Amino acid sequence: MKKLLLIFAVSALFASCGETDTADEKNISTEQRDEAKQDSANYTSIRWDDSTFIDLGKVEKGRMIEISFPFTNTGDKNLIITNVSAGCGCTIPEVPKEPFGPGKSGTIKARFDSKSQPAAVHNKEVFVSANTSPNTQHRLTFRVEVIE
Repeated sequence: MKKLLLIFAVSALFASCGETDTADEKNISTEQRDEAKQDSANYTSIRWDDSTFIDLGKVEKGRMIEISFPFTNTGDKNLIITNVSAGCGCTIPEVPKEPFGPGKSGTIKARFDSKSQPAAVHNKEVFVSANTSPNTQHRLTFRVEVIE
């Protein structure tokens, strides 16, 4: 019964994501993210619009670099990004708070802080979890050469 009520609450949230909603009404709670991840009946598909790899080239040590991985929901259900994490503390990802309706686009954003990185070539990863099929886990990578 508890699960049924949670599914109803998630469904109500999705139904209320019209253009007149405020930003706060579009935000998804942690509980709703967890439910979306487990409910395969509401899985959708994602297309990474540019690439899942970005070469940032050379960056002077101490700089903070913004990274963007644009995507589109190519399925017929709402796309919910349930988690975004990084392979190390020098990369700070952002988790989108709102669902993305069918055909809608968004961006996974992260910041790379080169301050604590040695002068060298670095390959870094950002991990995205979403209610997507056939895979719920996505690995985004970037390369950066930190120079003095």
